[in-house]
Amino acid sequence: MGIEDFGGGQSQSDVLVVTTNDVPGYRVDKVIGEVFGLTVRSRHVGSQIGAGLKSLIGGELKGLTKTLVETRNQAMERLVEQARARGANAVLMFRFDVTEAADVGTEVCAYGTAVVISQL
Repeated sequence: MGIEDFGGGQSQSDVLVVTTNDVPGYRVDKVIGEVFGLTVRSRHVGSQIGAGLKSLIGGELKGLTKTLVETRNQAMERLVEQARARGANAVLMFRFDVTEAADVGTEVCAYGTAVVISQL
């Protein structure tokens, strides 16, 4: 597996997503409000057995790492879809939150503030 299997982030999109409070060279014309993208992924028995065996000898759990990257990317795609649907062209203060979901899976939430920005 190459590095592209373990990367995340935004591909080309009409909605800019940043972790900062502002974007240099742009002004915030309108604050739309909070947007989020949420997904919950269950664990399957094969990955749990593999992870258990791997934990005996140590090392990275590459299968689980790749699954988490895919899950985070899906949550981010849903965030962008929601921002776009509400008329935003940017999301400021973007963050991820990851929690256990009732011992059956992992909940990943991508969230931020949807805004309309324009160049100065």
